[in-house]
Amino acid sequence: MAKQVKASHILVPGQGKAQELLDKINAGESFEEIAKNHSTCPSGKRGGDLGYFGRGKMIKEFEKAAFDNEKGSIVGPVKTQFGWHIIKVTDKK
Repeated sequence: MAKQVKASHILVPGQGKAQELLDKINAGESFEEIAKNHSTCPSGKRGGDLGYFGRGKMIKEFEKAAFDNEKGSIVGPVKTQFGWHIIKVTDKK
């Protein structure tokens, strides 16, 4: 089982906006560009990159989505107390 996950995310305030952005990504638009242009998280400036993290470091809904999905997956929208996330699992180790 993965001890750490490397993930990127896009954070927006509403489910509708998250779904709209996810649809654009699924249609081939760049996850990183969308993160830079739309994410309300400071990580958006880095294309949403959060780096590696272990269990217990992220809010539980976010952590579950990141650890439960395969490398290369784009998951969402995932609701947390901060808003709606689209999560890209970029690596596991």
